[in-house]
Amino acid sequence: MPTRSGVATAVSAAVLLALGWLADYPELIALGFAALAALAVAGAWMVLRPDLSAVREVRPQRVSEGEKAMGVITLTNESKRRSPPILATEQLANREVQVPIPSLAAGSEHTTTYYLPTNRRGIHQVGPMSIGHTDPLRLMRVGTVFSAFSTLYVHPRLVTVEPVPTGQTRDMDGPTSSYAPQGGVAFHSLREYVPGDDWRLIHWKSTARTGQMMVRHNVVPNQPRLMVVLDTNSLGYSEQTFESAVSAAASLAIAAIRGGFPLELRTTSGGVAASDRAYDGAVPALDLLAAAKATRDDPGLTALPGMVSTDDSVALGVVTGTPDPRVLSVLPTVRRHFLMLSLIQFSGRHNTPTPLNGVVSLTARTVEEFADAWNKLVRK
Repeated sequence: MPTRSGVATAVSAAVLLALGWLADYPELIALGFAALAALAVAGAWMVLRPDLSAVREVRPQRVSEGEKAMGVITLTNESKRRSPPILATEQLANREVQVPIPSLAAGSEHTTTYYLPTNRRGIHQVGPMSIGHTDPLRLMRVGTVFSAFSTLYVHPRLVTVEPVPTGQTRDMDGPTSSYAPQGGVAFHSLREYVPGDDWRLIHWKSTARTGQMMVRHNVVPNQPRLMVVLDTNSLGYSEQTFESAVSAAASLAIAAIRGGFPLELRTTSGGVAASDRAYDGAVPALDLLAAAKATRDDPGLTALPGMVSTDDSVALGVVTGTPDPRVLSVLPTVRRHFLMLSLIQFSGRHNTPTPLNGVVSLTARTVEEFADAWNKLVRK
């Protein structure tokens, strides 16, 4: 199809021919025919449109905000003739990334890489990719659209922080249960050997007495669980403070996972990600927060009573903005259900923490300010 230049050339050709014929001006007629000839050559050039197949990958598929992510395109010339140089255009989050592709010999393959923008947190769809073919004068252009899509996860930026405090000292020889993760140092019970068990855990006296191979069932002692809740009601946030709150919630979640605490991460919009042992919940937690959005119809902190667990060994950390003080009044009412309750608020101004009975409070303007103040507070 004609480009803007092609349309302008066609209009110019018609005008020049008309004026030349009316004014009996041969030079104008010659210019008109020259423009028509250029359009004819452009049309003939389109016959040489490339026959290409394309495969796209995103490497890595998950990055933190600001880290590098690459798109990798592998193009194969399926035609029996050399393809001309072309321009591939990728769509990503309402933005275009243009990738030049060199001429390819018949049957040959070319792989090229390009940077994907990762400056905004989110789950971004990469694609569709269009491959355009144009003539040397850019009067006409034809394109092929490859409808395959890839997904790029841009996780919130992380800062190094202490986990949500529990008010307890972790005891490596504390109480155990059958549901506790295996692989710890605390003895829970004896059980029959199953293939794959460490032979060093065989209990020989019990094996001799029962006639069956018995092993020590060692587990990680029961530890307090941590719950991190992100308020996703937009009324208490600016765009910047919400992004800081998301980063703070992500940092607290990763601190819990790295610390070996069972974790439950929630958003007040209903999102949930849980982890029962180190690192197995990091990706779901970060994916959940990559997709987090603040909306006006979100229940906000009024959803907290519905998150109360029957387990009394849970410490809660709430991350929010500056909601109405009447909304914050829900926190003291749920405090008795948790070992400790910590409140982190983000505000565009330097405000003193809201005093709430039984609640550890902190206010920050940025995620860096939060990390510094939080670590000082928790390490006291």
